[in-house]
Amino acid sequence: MSLTFAQKTRYDRIAGQLCLSAYFALLCSNAMAEPGGDSDWSLSGQLTNITQGHNTFHAPYGGTNSLTPEGPTEETTDITLFGGWRVGKNGELWVNTEIDQGFGLNNTVGMAAFPSGGAYKIGANTPYLRLPRMFVRQTISLDGEQEKIEAAANQFGGSRSANNLILTIGKFAVVDVFDTNAYAHDPRADFLNWAMIDAGAFDYAADSWGYTYGAALEWNQGNWTLRGGLFELSPEPNAKINRIGFDKYSIIGEAEMRHTWHGHPGKTKLTAFVNRAPMGSYDDATTLAQSNHAVPDTALVRRNGSRSGAVINIEQELAADVGLFARLSASDGSKETYEFTDVDRSLSAGLSIKGDRWSRHDDTIGIAATIDQLSGAARSYFSAGGLGVLIGDGKLDYGPERVWESYYAMKLQSRLTLTADYQYAVNPSYNRDRGPVSLYGIRLHVEF
Repeated sequence: MSLTFAQKTRYDRIAGQLCLSAYFALLCSNAMAEPGGDSDWSLSGQLTNITQGHNTFHAPYGGTNSLTPEGPTEETTDITLFGGWRVGKNGELWVNTEIDQGFGLNNTVGMAAFPSGGAYKIGANTPYLRLPRMFVRQTISLDGEQEKIEAAANQFGGSRSANNLILTIGKFAVVDVFDTNAYAHDPRADFLNWAMIDAGAFDYAADSWGYTYGAALEWNQGNWTLRGGLFELSPEPNAKINRIGFDKYSIIGEAEMRHTWHGHPGKTKLTAFVNRAPMGSYDDATTLAQSNHAVPDTALVRRNGSRSGAVINIEQELAADVGLFARLSASDGSKETYEFTDVDRSLSAGLSIKGDRWSRHDDTIGIAATIDQLSGAARSYFSAGGLGVLIGDGKLDYGPERVWESYYAMKLQSRLTLTADYQYAVNPSYNRDRGPVSLYGIRLHVEF
């Protein structure tokens, strides 16, 4: 296969940037060392570069939010520093600074289950600086045996009482605390697809980069954990948060039960949320558009209302080197998505397999699939040409969006991992008239 000059130039640029990222990563990993668990401070970091592309696919038409059939390969790079200080007794202050560059495929639109968790809804071709997290965490010991805590990003090592209260206040991601899963939650280490790493219908509070202001309280007691949180919503759907204010808010509750199955640990979580803000009804937008012979727009019919939903989240170790995850989620499909993505029903499940069976303990294979759906009201809205957070082809021959993802993460060095990722999407943006699409990616990740 011969390449055009433009294609060769693009691939040479990507290869060059991957090599530069790897070189920088190795320099950083040798230059910094994480303090011990007894230190009063911690400074660590990470660099992640994700490059993604897709094949040319069938697409007889497209809209404003459509995935481009012959779209270019895109990449994102983020470098994060995690700084932490112990404050008083069992208190912690964490500040994260991050430099980002790049866009997701097609400017992060075109699929509800978007293929890259490294892509934000806002991007830039030049590096820019952000402050994604700045929060205080206070742990209050209750009783029970002491449990060991491993040092990690935004987490001091040491020990604490197994039964405790943990209060987190400040700017952070809702999914730092809620809907976590050991096998599918971190786009820098495991799956990449949005509907794999989070519950697809979990419309959690977040600005365009995935963070917000709020507070969360966790009560750990025996085999149970209860969590609750109050968070600020964006001033309007899918927007930046420029000030602290809770006139638009999200309330989240979660119950977690820990158990063992044939001697293997597992967790089951039930999460519920309610978002309260001005939001548009799909039916109202469609009716108004029909009367005006126009394209429906939820922004024209927004009024104060609530949008709720729930998630069941399961993680289960099947063997010492094999883990299973599954999420089932649903949300109110009568109103527009406020923050996350255009999914009203979602089911995802998969396996994570360590490399012990082929003498590569630190390597991981992941295999998973998700099927996502829209409500009847949302189907009518998008069929009439409406736009959502990530989707909108101008019209719609509805079918559930289905994505299969697999990855192989190879540990090249103690802090350096290279991952090959493949995804296959059927009915992208719920549209039978477009696709299927094969999406391929390379991820370089270093911790320092």
